[in-house]
Amino acid sequence: MALEKITQITGRGVPVPGDDIDTDRIIPARFMKCVTFDGLGEYLFYDVRMNEDGTERGHPLNEERFAGAGIIISGNNFGCGSSREHAPQAIYRAGFRAVIAEGFAEIFFGNSTQLGVPCVTASSDDLDTLRSAVNDDPSLEITIDVENKVIRFGGKSISCEIREGARNALVNGKWDPLQDLLNGAESVEAVAANLPYMAGK
Repeated sequence: MALEKITQITGRGVPVPGDDIDTDRIIPARFMKCVTFDGLGEYLFYDVRMNEDGTERGHPLNEERFAGAGIIISGNNFGCGSSREHAPQAIYRAGFRAVIAEGFAEIFFGNSTQLGVPCVTASSDDLDTLRSAVNDDPSLEITIDVENKVIRFGGKSISCEIREGARNALVNGKWDPLQDLLNGAESVEAVAANLPYMAGK
């Protein structure tokens, strides 16, 4: 089965401010007891969104004006801390399809790419411009052009960066290594059939 070629992502944005947002803040460890990743989106940023009694705190993800946003806009070193795969899974299951930040932790970046969630970086000044525009108009449509490394919004554009290997994987539909392996099953079987030790010789 061919994977989707992710050349661009379009959606509304939500600012999640702060640097060094770690994976425990993204998905607290006590919610990682699941057998599958289904339902993890409900607990995204739970401890900074919710009080102990279950009432909502003041957080952008709780604001009605940002409901339905599909792109997270954040600070530097996003996704640091433990290497838990559940963090990008929670982001994906909550309906987000891309993250724009000043920088990313390496393992978080890789896990997100393998979900088809582009993580692109922009300068601090450009992020301030984008955040300001989104705060002024939460209905603003943002397009991340992964192929050409440009973010467009409200008649403006800013440059962004993404590691070349990840960019190539996304735009060529090669972002899921497991699916890539399954797609090559016939070739694997053909090679195996010609190996003497596989034929019991």
